[in-house]
Amino acid sequence: MSDPAGLLVSVRGEARRMVPPDYALVAATIASSRGSKAEAVRAAAAGLDSLTADLAARGGVALDAGSGRRPLTWSAQSVTTFAERAHDETTGQYRLTGQMSAAVAVMIGVRAFGLLDALGGVLAAREAVTVQEVTWHVDWDSPAWPDVRAAAVQAAIAKGRDYAAALGVSLRGVEHMADAGLLGGGNTESGFTGRYAMARAASRGGEEPDAPSLDPVPQELAAIVEARFTADGVSLTAH
Repeated sequence: MSDPAGLLVSVRGEARRMVPPDYALVAATIASSRGSKAEAVRAAAAGLDSLTADLAARGGVALDAGSGRRPLTWSAQSVTTFAERAHDETTGQYRLTGQMSAAVAVMIGVRAFGLLDALGGVLAAREAVTVQEVTWHVDWDSPAWPDVRAAAVQAAIAKGRDYAAALGVSLRGVEHMADAGLLGGGNTESGFTGRYAMARAASRGGEEPDAPSLDPVPQELAAIVEARFTADGVSLTAH
């Protein structure tokens, strides 16, 4: 229980750090068009087999519960089929071409960044493969997280001392320390966040994407805490 005669000082502390990413996720699509749905699906499956064979030759494995932190992984996320349409410049409408298209969404995870150049070459060499995006991430248990969280706590303490000094009092103790939004404030922003920078696929001449940009992008870790301190009573008349 806080002292009724005392003063409560509530503040928010924030800290940010730029750190190297731990892994990249490459989202790609393997697409094919054939005269029938079955043929299109078989062609897309063959493209997937060829791609994963090249990844396996570089040490890649299929993603499962035990391989999430292997140097190179892949997973087929979904398969979609649809009737192909082409734009008619005369009418401005899209008309059926009589072909069926199949697309396989593939997610490739890379932790061994020394493989990035080779992976970019593998993806760029396949006309059926389109790279949608490349995102960079920091592990939830990265050693950088405790440091940035501790820095946010220290920032809150420093801010509380600033307020107390302005009132001519000193902090006595900590009543609450919590993630941002947990002390009843209206701002429900997450207490700890990481900004995941994304590198779009590079294009050649403004046309179709070529090799993706696979240069590791530093990530910003942000920690925000709310703190409530007790302080000696203050006499406003004295100030």
